[in-house]
Amino acid sequence: MYSKPFTFHLSPLTEPYWVVPFVGFYISDCIVASASFMESLEKVSLESKRLILQTISLENTEDVFREFTSEITTFMYPKPAQSLSETKKIIREMILQRENHTDLVLVILKKDSLEFLGICEVGAIDTQTPELGIWLKKSAHGHGFGREAINTLKDWVDKNLEYNYLSYPVDKRNIPSRKIAENLGGKVFREFQQINKSGDLLDEIEYRIYK
Repeated sequence: MYSKPFTFHLSPLTEPYWVVPFVGFYISDCIVASASFMESLEKVSLESKRLILQTISLENTEDVFREFTSEITTFMYPKPAQSLSETKKIIREMILQRENHTDLVLVILKKDSLEFLGICEVGAIDTQTPELGIWLKKSAHGHGFGREAINTLKDWVDKNLEYNYLSYPVDKRNIPSRKIAENLGGKVFREFQQINKSGDLLDEIEYRIYK
């Protein structure tokens, strides 16, 4: 459901929330946020009607390894990890990106049972053009969880980041994910092709989403 590189750069497939005031200033095309804001990334926990979104941790290793399959990555840039240790390394990189204030990766949990459903992300948060991405496990498809998760994440982004637009790249064939971007008012900005890490050709479009 997603389509970025495997920081988990997703190229997406497929209510009350925690808010931190944004304080920052521009340097060229980048935004430097206050220390208090960036420290608070560790504590982000968002809720919607059916979902909880919380920061990824090593505790999520087995769920991610099990559910991030070749089928899920059909229209995505990354490929599945070959082992638990590889997945753990990837999650450590995501945590480091959060600590470096460049990307915020959240696991998606079902609110009533805390069942793992997938991952969503806002990347490049230190720029004026952050990127949204999401993937859901196979059994979670078709229930509107992707749209609900991205809507919740965008609410947080709108209240905490200053940006020109949000980027949402997705393969043309990934209709459920394209509908998520279009539901947010996304407009196609460009089309491009790239070879993913599995060696397959992706036929991508980039949506731009404005506040």
